[in-house]
Amino acid sequence: MTAPKSFAGMLAIHRTDFPADFRWGCSTSSYQIEGAAHEDGRGESIWDRFCATPGKIRDGSNGDVACDHYHRWPEDMEMAKGLGVNAYRFSIAWPRIFPQGVGAQPNAQGLDFYSRLVDGMLERGLQPWATLYHWDLPQALQDQGGWVKRDTVDAYLAYTDAVTRHLGDRVKHWITHNEPFCSAFLGHHEGNHAPGIRDHAAALQVCHHLLLSHGRAFPLIKRNVADAKVGITLSLHPISPATQSAADVAAAVRHDGTRNRWFLDPLYGRGYPADVLQMLGKLAPTVQDGDLAAIATPADFLGVNYYFPETVADAPGQGVTQSRIVESHDVERTAFGWEVSPQGMTTLLDRVHRDYAPGDIYLTENGSTWDDQMLPDGTVNDAQRVSYLARHLGAAKQAMALGVPLKGYFYWSLLDNFEWAEGYIRRFGLAWVDYATQKRTLKASGHWYANFLKG
Repeated sequence: MTAPKSFAGMLAIHRTDFPADFRWGCSTSSYQIEGAAHEDGRGESIWDRFCATPGKIRDGSNGDVACDHYHRWPEDMEMAKGLGVNAYRFSIAWPRIFPQGVGAQPNAQGLDFYSRLVDGMLERGLQPWATLYHWDLPQALQDQGGWVKRDTVDAYLAYTDAVTRHLGDRVKHWITHNEPFCSAFLGHHEGNHAPGIRDHAAALQVCHHLLLSHGRAFPLIKRNVADAKVGITLSLHPISPATQSAADVAAAVRHDGTRNRWFLDPLYGRGYPADVLQMLGKLAPTVQDGDLAAIATPADFLGVNYYFPETVADAPGQGVTQSRIVESHDVERTAFGWEVSPQGMTTLLDRVHRDYAPGDIYLTENGSTWDDQMLPDGTVNDAQRVSYLARHLGAAKQAMALGVPLKGYFYWSLLDNFEWAEGYIRRFGLAWVDYATQKRTLKASGHWYANFLKG
């Protein structure tokens, strides 16, 4: 894997700038890459149902095939090995383990798939990092109320018990949930993710149950897995006011309360923020005795997914927070319209470390989507992604220089994949996927990452 000469000068950051035991990886998720939606006993997920609902997915697609990773995983693990990463973050599809969400016995074929996958990682020197929930709830549980219902917490614990018992002899790093904000608010308030509900109170209750299931799963995983390291992954944003006016500054604080502190405060023993609870009023979730203590169970690490900052202005009468996100002008943006701000990542990591002292922090996702094109010579010259990756690794180094205990970086994503409501329009991968043939082609960014990791 030789990097194109045009990118040689962009290697201003070096692997030796990081500790020898730093974890380097890439991330994927089950529904986005696996496919095989109707094979080996897999049940229907909320994303299968959501995709089958007309008008929900921008290009009308679904994850029935996706990247066909279910059948092509050895090739994908070889690609990861060739990059030189020493860790691989993946997620487990709950409907493959319990097709109806619960059951007397887990689906042996589903467990066997992940067992083969984990063995394949270990054979290639890749440390497995398993995410237990990356949004694909079994539809059968959604039909009974889904995460709005407290019973789903118990179903999640039974699922977690089965998976960790089966894989815990080989998988030592466990992430309970990926981005509970998205599961709760994109799925149950805005309604543009599965299950497509628009109910603010429901979203807040879902959020509480997700956090509760994290806290209750922690001791369960510790019992099942010797030497387990357990954490949760949050999508967080550095937030700044649009101006230094008192109104905008106050609006940024309110927005930060619902976007960041609503998750960080209870996880680190402070309970839900009092100012946010006051804003929510009757919308606030039902919290039972012992819930907050369970949520605040000290985790072994915090996973942070960082993509972009948010700038906030006062907006009286607009939503609970009476604020709105405003777009900064004259800034670089990805094809998704997200502001490119490596400094924002440094600022965010420093803030989380200073305000919450979570201990070890891992960047479990960081990546960008651009208008990638396959060139006639069969290459993908994604110079913008190369630049993005190099600059964000520089920002990670800067955060560590400030004292942030950053222990690893996982690029999102190894492969172009099914990008949720965007379908196959957006490409985040280090590798181009031709969805018609399933051929993988390493992009210039993949070559750059490989050469960076080789030192």
